[in-house]
Amino acid sequence: MDKNFLTNLLTKVSLRTAAYFERLKLTEHTFMIIVAIIIGLLAGFAAIGIRFLIKEISFLSFQGEGNILENILNTSWYWILIIPAIGGLIVGPIIYYLAPEAKGHGVPEVMQAILLKGGNIRPRVAFIKTIASSISIGTGGSVGREGPIIQIGSSLGSMIGQFLRVPSKRLKTLVGCGAAAGIAAAFNAPIAGALFAVEIILMDFAIAQFSPIVISSVMATVVSHTFEGKFASFIVPKYQLVSPQEIGFYFLLGALAGVVSFLFIKLLYWCEDLFDNKMKLPEYINPAIGGLAVGGIALLFPQIMGVGYDSINNALYGNMIWYVALALIFVKIIATSITLGSGGSGGIFAPSLFMGAMLGFFFGQGVHSLFPEVTATPGAYALVAMGGLVAGTTRAPITAIIIVFELTNDYNIILPLMVTCIISVILSTKLTRESIYTLKLLLRNIGIKEGMEVNVMESLYVKDIYKTDVDSIAVSDNFNNVVNKVLKGKSTEYPVVDRENNVKGIISINDIKDHLFEKDELKNLLIAADIANTNFESLPLESSCHVALDKISRYNLEGLPVVSSDNGNKLIENIVSVKSNCSTLKLIYT
Repeated sequence: MDKNFLTNLLTKVSLRTAAYFERLKLTEHTFMIIVAIIIGLLAGFAAIGIRFLIKEISFLSFQGEGNILENILNTSWYWILIIPAIGGLIVGPIIYYLAPEAKGHGVPEVMQAILLKGGNIRPRVAFIKTIASSISIGTGGSVGREGPIIQIGSSLGSMIGQFLRVPSKRLKTLVGCGAAAGIAAAFNAPIAGALFAVEIILMDFAIAQFSPIVISSVMATVVSHTFEGKFASFIVPKYQLVSPQEIGFYFLLGALAGVVSFLFIKLLYWCEDLFDNKMKLPEYINPAIGGLAVGGIALLFPQIMGVGYDSINNALYGNMIWYVALALIFVKIIATSITLGSGGSGGIFAPSLFMGAMLGFFFGQGVHSLFPEVTATPGAYALVAMGGLVAGTTRAPITAIIIVFELTNDYNIILPLMVTCIISVILSTKLTRESIYTLKLLLRNIGIKEGMEVNVMESLYVKDIYKTDVDSIAVSDNFNNVVNKVLKGKSTEYPVVDRENNVKGIISINDIKDHLFEKDELKNLLIAADIANTNFESLPLESSCHVALDKISRYNLEGLPVVSSDNGNKLIENIVSVKSNCSTLKLIYT
């Protein structure tokens, strides 16, 4: 079928649907609630769909009647090595050619769409992310399914918003609705879903459109409950704070969780840099190399394959050996970093929970052996440390606390959980300012803390907007020639150049006005070099618009000369003045 025909058809349907909602005379709040319900339902079904696909692909990859860990243990060693590589070989080209946004853990891409694109996410991302993540996880990639569900839900929210032609402010809220629904459906945790959307995706607790996010989160949970039952992601034992002295151990556990979070963040992006910049292989081949490496690790530690929920449950119930748990903390960090760094598709929530469970079990085993009368069993520490790792990596302590609380429905866990999560975040932040999400954006020159207008300015470059319709002034021009050029010209500043076109200064009306009332015999002796302002910096073509505005403001000028970084201080074309263009763009995007 003709592509243009389909595009035109969708446009007509979109316009008529938007017009229909307009005719209903709905208030903005009512409209957003209705759309939030739709997004929540779709995200709930999407979560069911990806869980089903992962299960089916896992069964095809590691056939058996037991759970995935048992199936892997019963699989021949060479298949454990080969299957993840095959998965990477399939996923690599799918992501590279169809939707590069589906690479990695997905949440930074959603945040980037919020910050730079007003919430616009390509509709194909939801489908490609579903396929790529299902294959990555199902073939043994050491990643989680929650991150993909968040990105898929966000993509659905954006797609519906674009279809209904809502403005940017509403579209961002709908993306938040999709993210909230994704977390809610993944963990059966509607409160945590809503908080995740405002704490991480929208980064605004004062958001006026909070009710649609809550509604979307609830609807996704209802769908999940209806079709899959009120399942628990983990089988959590009963928790009890044994003694007040035990709180001291949770302070220490929080510090350890912060250190492990830091190691995870650093190694993940070291691996990403290794595969993206150091290895000279085609990008679509990297996931296969990563899969082969993960398969090699799994020959010794099969627990690291897939989401790892079976191993987490073993840690919660104390069915672990302490030195195995200790080893698995670091092996999981390596395996997950390789999977995501090489270009696989999956989330970091499940790996963070896995590392937390292993860290907590190891720590709990130690303190319980030394102080059995005042400490809980290792499983309790494993449960609390799960929240600590999520908080330390994502820098979202409220979401982490609520997720673990909703998993247990036990108020007794709140106090040690709060202590561990907050200490983890404090120490992790001291070690590295950025979270596992914001560091990826920062590496793309997107500062999460600066706001949208700064990020837009960082993504625009002088070479794309500088003006070329202003004359330059020669250093040897006499005073009368300088005055004539400045008064007849269209700019406010003029670059002063020598015979080789090197910039030697800037002349503006302010620079010549002080000389206008001097005696003629003195004015006739003046040349451009005597008048020019030399207190300035030129702008290389590769400078961002944000840097340009900063320099212009610093020197209290209207513009600066644009020069080629390859040719020293040589003027490009004729001119300068990026301020008006940058300021106009800033107003548009603010």
